[in-house]
Amino acid sequence: MSLYDPSRFEILKSFLTVFCAGWRARFLALGSVLILAGCGFTPVFGEGPDGQDSDLRGRIDVAAPADEEGFALVRRLEDRLGLPQGADLSLLADIRITEEAVGFLPDGEISRFNVTGQVDWRLQSVSSGQQIATGRERSFTSYSATSTTVATTFAQRDARRRLMVILADRIVTDLLARDLP
Repeated sequence: MSLYDPSRFEILKSFLTVFCAGWRARFLALGSVLILAGCGFTPVFGEGPDGQDSDLRGRIDVAAPADEEGFALVRRLEDRLGLPQGADLSLLADIRITEEAVGFLPDGEISRFNVTGQVDWRLQSVSSGQQIATGRERSFTSYSATSTTVATTFAQRDARRRLMVILADRIVTDLLARDLP
């Protein structure tokens, strides 16, 4: 290999291109953070004294679940909002789930289902019963119907659990976006 080998310069050029592009991206990200910090920006999901997440942590008592889907919803809400400790707000949720066949095999057998869920929720004061906020969240997920009944049942249960996680996250996002007392 001679001292002037074009392949050596191509490797160096590729390295410098990647390094400089990464450096620029890091510089822009750091600059964006500094600009946002300078204007008084506080993250919605920030824990601690400045984040709104801490304002709701432990303040909301979610109504007891009535079924497996309700349990998954309550569990995710409590994961996100914390367990109620001296809760002054109560969250009530009405869950509706429907299933629709969307995939079929050539012999007409169903191969895929969509699971659509809707949660109508309301937040109220524990002391006065006054309604503070309401909302409706909708989403869907899917599962495959396989050849065995057991596998299909587990896939269906997992799809419903995933749906409840999605809907609970949307409820929390909606609550955090509101100006609650």
